[in-house]
Amino acid sequence: MKNNRTYSFIYVTLVYILATACGILSYIYIPLNQVWLKLLVVDVIATVVTFIFSVVAKNASVYDPYWSVQPIVIAVCFAIGVKMTAIRILLLIAVCVWGVRLTANWAYTFKNLNHQDWRYTMLKEKTKKFYPVINFLGIHMFPTIVVYACVLPLVYAFNEVDLTLNVGTAIFFTVCILAVTLQGSADMQMHAFRKNRTTPFIRVGLWKYSRHPNYLGEIVMWWGVALMVLCADVHLWYLCGGALLNTIMFLVVSIPMADKRQSKKQGFSEYKSQTRMLLPIKK
Repeated sequence: MKNNRTYSFIYVTLVYILATACGILSYIYIPLNQVWLKLLVVDVIATVVTFIFSVVAKNASVYDPYWSVQPIVIAVCFAIGVKMTAIRILLLIAVCVWGVRLTANWAYTFKNLNHQDWRYTMLKEKTKKFYPVINFLGIHMFPTIVVYACVLPLVYAFNEVDLTLNVGTAIFFTVCILAVTLQGSADMQMHAFRKNRTTPFIRVGLWKYSRHPNYLGEIVMWWGVALMVLCADVHLWYLCGGALLNTIMFLVVSIPMADKRQSKKQGFSEYKSQTRMLLPIKK
């Protein structure tokens, strides 16, 4: 059954419906007054539900859509029943456009429940008996905390009535949309390359001078969200912490892991010398 793509989609979909339901019910009934703390607890609960079913499926990639689904659920839930000001509408659009596109990209690349992200398989081989701990804390919980922190500016905006739209907010909304466009373009170019692979490394489009333009789009997206809110209230600088943590994660974990894997291919040194880590600009 795990080889069947339809069955695998149904399995993952039901997992996320259950995780979402558990999250919403937990948010309603948990007796906490601080919104940010209640949301954190709810996020952890939803992640635990997802983790349990990823263990049942023996595939940590069941968690993969969580990264893009979680912000959509949070944004939509906070939008229900509140006055939709201009800044709230723009934040909702930015996060939903980003999340829907990224989830669609996951669905396009998702094969079945027997296919697991190479990074998780590598971690399992390296950590052996400690893998269950790494799986829960590193693969599941850490990304949840990162994206939770990234969404906090939006959460604040939906719970603070005094934030109003200004030129800076509008500019960074545009930045968010451009980031989504950049990331989407990079993903489509990579899909086309993989279908007709003739060289070890992709050297067309955004990938001609950048090794990770898709990661650049992800980083810029969350800085855009944070700065949209910061422009509405300059005292909220601490809400940029999520975007900063997200950037550090890519620079310290995701990019080094990807480059290390690519380094096994012949010609990587020359390829690396001709490309930048993130910016698609000629060296």
